[in-house]
Amino acid sequence: MPSRITLVLPTYNEAENLPKLVSALFALPLQLNILVVDDNSPDGTGRLADELAAAHPGRIEVMHRSGKLGLSSAYLQAFHQLIERADVDAIAQMDCDFSHDPAVLVTMAERIETCDLVIGSRYIPGGSTDIHWPAWRKALSAFGNFYARAILSLPIRDVTGGYRLWRKSTLQAMPLERVKSSGYVFMVEMACLAHLLGSRIVETPIYFADRRWGKSKMSFRIQVEAALRVWQVLWHYRDLRRQAKAARGR
Repeated sequence: MPSRITLVLPTYNEAENLPKLVSALFALPLQLNILVVDDNSPDGTGRLADELAAAHPGRIEVMHRSGKLGLSSAYLQAFHQLIERADVDAIAQMDCDFSHDPAVLVTMAERIETCDLVIGSRYIPGGSTDIHWPAWRKALSAFGNFYARAILSLPIRDVTGGYRLWRKSTLQAMPLERVKSSGYVFMVEMACLAHLLGSRIVETPIYFADRRWGKSKMSFRIQVEAALRVWQVLWHYRDLRRQAKAARGR
């Protein structure tokens, strides 16, 4: 498995979750570092991240941003920083609220040896969503994935999931300056871009749990907005789609 993984953790009001998650992550049998990207959380998450960094020198870094600038810009800013570093082999994405089981990262680290991107998937055999979710939320999530897959012709079952592990070299080869999506459609755009560039993508099953502490940032409006913006992704990468189609026809 990759010897050096850096996990990017975007945070906004995650003071309840961050110390518990750091403890769980550092208990894993991985050589793992963490980059916390905090958007000036009013609850003091950034200050707490600094304290954790001081308690774990060399293993935690904190990127402080001026305000709530969004999930996509947090990841992109972190990616741009990490792909330039020689001490990083792979870059992980994970929610900070325990929706993603930290233990699965071990399996993902094993699988990244033979591919370019591992996605923690709710929609392959063995994967599932929170048993306490209402039926409308499960249906909306499943439909959102089907909708994005169908429009973008993606062979990925969970295109909106945020639990991912990338080879650094894969991110280095991607035109990240072209990524324009905000919010959760960012996940769809990144998966689409990786597929169009021929990346080897595999999925591993996960159980997606509702957050243990704090308030969810997901809403019906956000999910509907993400579904509508999938069409923008389709148009934005029409050139790469043509190139990929031409390559398959040779």
